[in-house]
Amino acid sequence: MFGLGKRRSRFGKFIDQELGYGGQERVREVSKISRETIAKICNNADYIPSGKTMKLLMTAVKKLTGKNVRTDDFWM
Repeated sequence: MFGLGKRRSRFGKFIDQELGYGGQERVREVSKISRETIAKICNNADYIPSGKTMKLLMTAVKKLTGKNVRTDDFWM
């Protein structure tokens, strides 16, 4: 069971499902976003990152998963 009962945002759940254990760290390494910001994005469903951060995240997720994801899939 991933997350061990932690609350996760839609982005965090997607990362857990697609990349499994260590996925959050892999996204951090590829996107060059700080560990604190990645944790906030994955754990806080109310947090909406800046446009620049969203672009870095989407590029990293597309590279790691090979899926065509959009920001609308995670944030409105």
